[in-house]
Amino acid sequence: MRLANFVHSEKLKKREYEARLPALRAELLEAQNSLRKANFPVIVLFAGVDGAGKSEMVNLLNEWMDPRWLINRAYARSSDADTDIERPVFRRYWHDLPPRGQIGLFLSAWYSQVLLGSVAQTVSESEFPRHVQRICRFERTLATDGALILKFWMHLDKRRQRKQLERLEANPATAWRVTHTDWAHWAMYNRFVVAGDQIIDATDAPLAPWRVIDGADHRYRSMAIGQHILDAIKKRLNVASPVPVPTDHKPSPVDWLSGVDLKQTLNKKEYRLRREQAQGDLNRLCRQAKQQKVSSVLVFEGWDAAGKGGAIRRILRALDPRTYRVIPIAAPTEEEHAQHYLWRFWRHLPSAGNITFFDRSWYGRVLVERIEGFARTDEWQRAYNEINEFEQELVESGIMICKFWLHIDQDEQLRRFEERKTIPHKAWKLTKEDWRNREKWDVYEQAVNDMIQYTNTSYAPWTIVPANDKYTARVHVLETACEHLQKTLSSRTRR
Repeated sequence: MRLANFVHSEKLKKREYEARLPALRAELLEAQNSLRKANFPVIVLFAGVDGAGKSEMVNLLNEWMDPRWLINRAYARSSDADTDIERPVFRRYWHDLPPRGQIGLFLSAWYSQVLLGSVAQTVSESEFPRHVQRICRFERTLATDGALILKFWMHLDKRRQRKQLERLEANPATAWRVTHTDWAHWAMYNRFVVAGDQIIDATDAPLAPWRVIDGADHRYRSMAIGQHILDAIKKRLNVASPVPVPTDHKPSPVDWLSGVDLKQTLNKKEYRLRREQAQGDLNRLCRQAKQQKVSSVLVFEGWDAAGKGGAIRRILRALDPRTYRVIPIAAPTEEEHAQHYLWRFWRHLPSAGNITFFDRSWYGRVLVERIEGFARTDEWQRAYNEINEFEQELVESGIMICKFWLHIDQDEQLRRFEERKTIPHKAWKLTKEDWRNREKWDVYEQAVNDMIQYTNTSYAPWTIVPANDKYTARVHVLETACEHLQKTLSSRTRR
């Protein structure tokens, strides 16, 4: 249905509506209860013209179903928390996603910016594809992980939109809902229709299709949406999940780790001089970044006992503790396991001008989860592309990403394991899992090479750090962080 040719035609008589409603409500409750045991979330998104009944529909669904298992989210353009505004736009949507087994109802969400921007002409024709590509990436990532995405465009023709706004305005109980902005939008109705058609055409996908709903008759729209949600949930619950088909994964043709010179060393004097110089440079650059609201994400991966924690601590000594967070990543909690694997990382992104250190990260998907069987083959294989898109999203929003793989050889790892046994404040770090991982060194090495091969991008490159010598590793990390941040700040200045 083209919005430009939309003509109101759908009605439902009161008697028929009241006769059908009890059965619909009962079935929705039954489906919702069954969904709670399922391994996928339901994401219901409402968009469309003002006055078409979006908010009313969310309220009705909360009446018809159990609100304890519904998540309601609406987003104003300027009233969200400052910490959300200072982070990538999609961070707030990731943060608010329903867990598996629940339903999320979204108003004024990820389509609002591009719709209003297109109408107000703050989003140009050249920028439009980038915005819709971001939306398509987001929805595809969720849908391929199993999310059921239902999108409703609720529409009115211009005459009926005016009548609806006038009706709301005339009633003292609802007059507050009609603002000057609503009437300004009505005056630009034709622009909204053109922009709406463009958005629907660009984002109507098999895994996240649009359904245009006539919003003029409240009984018709309520019944149509409720029935569609019911049918979609029942279909997903009753149809066996297809067997995932892994991609044609090809092991990395490059042995990235074999060429690392692990014999590099620094004496203590040279180490101190270079460390102090780099820490001073980093302090200065981080203060500039704070002023310019440039955020940073530093990712640390590496072999067990490779010195990730030690390298992070040498950076922290150069920073204002009010500006950073260190996030140690372990096995997901029950709450995190109920979400897409990237969800917990979106939650910890830094606000403007601040820094987040990830001591292990989303790369666990293609390392430990791959090797230990915590992720299916199709899941870790598609993760390379999902991670690249995630990092691209961060960089496009102005965040600097610095990724380190700290590399040591097996002999050095064994030496450090044995040393840890004798040092009380380090003994707790050595676990049975460390020894088990060591036995799979060759398998992990191939996974690391694949990781670097398929996620070493121009916007988020890997730095392989020779870490047999701790002094060398720490200086390498500090100096590389300075280089990346200097480059990011310089590119900002040139703009």
